[in-house]
Amino acid sequence: MTELPNPPRAKRVASERTLHGDTVVDEYAWLRDREDPDTLAYLEGENAYCEAVTAHMAPLRASLFDEIKARVQETDMSVPARLGDWWYYTRTLEGSQYAIQCRRPDRRGEYDEGAPEIVLLDENVLAAGAAYFNLGAYAVSPDGTLLAYSVDTSGDEAYTMRFRDLERGQDLPDEIPNTSYGAAWSADGRFLFYVTLDEAKRPYRLWRHRLGTASTDDRLIREEPDERFFLGIHTSRSRRYLFLSLHSMVTSEIWMLPADAPEADFRVIEPRRQGIEYDATDQGDRLLIVSNDGHEDFALFSAPAGAPERANWEPLWAPGPGTRVLGVDAFAGHYVISYRARALTGLRVVRTADGEAHDIAFPEPVYSVGPGTNLGYDTTMYRLGYTSMTVPSTVYDYGLDDRRLTLRKRQPVLGGFDPERYESAREWATAPDGTRVPISLVWRRGVARDGGAPCLLYGYGSYEASMDPGFSSSRLSLLDRGFVYAIAHVRGGGELGRRWYEDGKLLHKRNTFTDFIACADHLIEAGWTSARGLVARGGSAGGLLMGAVANLGPDRFRAIVAEQPFVDALNTIIDPSLPLTVIEWEEWGNPIESGDVYRYMKGYSPYENVTDQEYPALLVTTGLNDPRVGYHEPAKWVARLREEGSLRRPLVLKTEMGSGHFGPSGRYEGWRQEAFVLAFVIDAAGARTAPD
Repeated sequence: MTELPNPPRAKRVASERTLHGDTVVDEYAWLRDREDPDTLAYLEGENAYCEAVTAHMAPLRASLFDEIKARVQETDMSVPARLGDWWYYTRTLEGSQYAIQCRRPDRRGEYDEGAPEIVLLDENVLAAGAAYFNLGAYAVSPDGTLLAYSVDTSGDEAYTMRFRDLERGQDLPDEIPNTSYGAAWSADGRFLFYVTLDEAKRPYRLWRHRLGTASTDDRLIREEPDERFFLGIHTSRSRRYLFLSLHSMVTSEIWMLPADAPEADFRVIEPRRQGIEYDATDQGDRLLIVSNDGHEDFALFSAPAGAPERANWEPLWAPGPGTRVLGVDAFAGHYVISYRARALTGLRVVRTADGEAHDIAFPEPVYSVGPGTNLGYDTTMYRLGYTSMTVPSTVYDYGLDDRRLTLRKRQPVLGGFDPERYESAREWATAPDGTRVPISLVWRRGVARDGGAPCLLYGYGSYEASMDPGFSSSRLSLLDRGFVYAIAHVRGGGELGRRWYEDGKLLHKRNTFTDFIACADHLIEAGWTSARGLVARGGSAGGLLMGAVANLGPDRFRAIVAEQPFVDALNTIIDPSLPLTVIEWEEWGNPIESGDVYRYMKGYSPYENVTDQEYPALLVTTGLNDPRVGYHEPAKWVARLREEGSLRRPLVLKTEMGSGHFGPSGRYEGWRQEAFVLAFVIDAAGARTAPD
């Protein structure tokens, strides 16, 4: 077997900090220098060690990859969506890594397969020769003749904007580097508004580009100096307005501009007030605004488009605590509200003329539903997406007037998939403080609740992000090997409203970790699994969760998978020069200013709390170009675990040397990465290697 990588502490290049009377030496801080040959040598050494330790899993990985691939209808297409005179869709080809963006002309008022197809972008062509590829902005001009698109070929999420003449299929000379997601056209298609990044990868400047001119001549429209705020731009569904959004973790400010007056000034809807969040869209001569102003779980308001300030907001729907209003889609004669109640998502349809409202009903007890691709404004057909733990992703069109739900597509799952072979349920764990924590489960029929089944427990629990129950065809490879799969809907997420989020952030962050351990205990006590068969998985902020529970409750888990884990949280949050740090203070607290926050974070940050105890088997992944969670965080954590932890089970670090936060690009590479993770999970849990 390949020897362990040279312990990085041997370099003896340490940093030292003194904060709030506490002096701490960080022996592994030198790993932040990605230009240091020793850093790259260490990462490559860990990769070699990872490959050696997991070499015996190669046949299982190959089988899993073949299973995942065999379930996918590789040559496929999305459900076409109409915008103006065109139907837009995406398709994939067997053997191709990336999607092809297409459209067909609208000839009969409905999609016509016989109409000529026009390929707008072939991502496979754009990605040729690149180790990584991701499409960012994708905005067709109002007259349908131009396309603004942006690409990232390193994984650092800094995109290069380009323009394509769709009538000739050729790119224009215009090219703009260092852009963020999103772009918005003026009504006449002469101007494009876009956003650029600062040195910390924060979207902070809005520019106006005139087609045919050099980007150096572009007009700076807005620069946001407050490092807590991200800047974005988009066009409303009606295409009447451009909306400039400024969002921190807890505060919003929206500006609007008529799309037919691109050289005019943006107008603020309501100036920012700390702790007040809102978003807005237009419907005719009014705005629809979702805000928490006076409503913890948010409410829907309307305001005149010509006088949108707070004094003129009128409530349209304020359901109260327990029902979290998520957003609104506006159409000419209706609007559709997305909401969350009882840890489930929902859609509420309102007819504008008389305010008549109804909810769209679904038969399953545990599911996820949300807006689909709705490009047009003057329509009575609403597209939505639906899924559950046993039902693949499904696209429906819903008649806003006739209330008919029409199935447009259910994602094919090849290889004889039968949903009747699987069962799902919702159970509740009890946290140490008495709070009931929901768990979504799925398993193959026939699994005995005698503690003998292996189980994979997934968690996240930050940023009010909800891990709603949904289908995964790759997950079938676990279920068919006898696994139970569970999602712990822990505090810090948004599953049970804004209070659920508030109770898992700042000085309540520990609730996220103890909730997850409570879910693990419930699964064991209820006979779903045992500690010898339980594996935990989480990524990014969910990777922080993994690191914390590895320290707090290692005896509950046979293994843990931590993907791009935020495990050096304290050192990152006290360094404002790192990407995203300042905006994160409203999520985690500011340990520079507050001694209480410093001590609280130091008490749970995984890197700070490694001890000489027996840890579960650990698979840790990262990407060298990750702008969100620096590769050095998991690298340092693994180094400290190797030196200070008691490791009787495997600990491996796998670094993608050419990608970022979301791992390798391309669907086949993504499947290979998933097969790698699942093989580790199956091997660690001692589950059978062949599916039933």
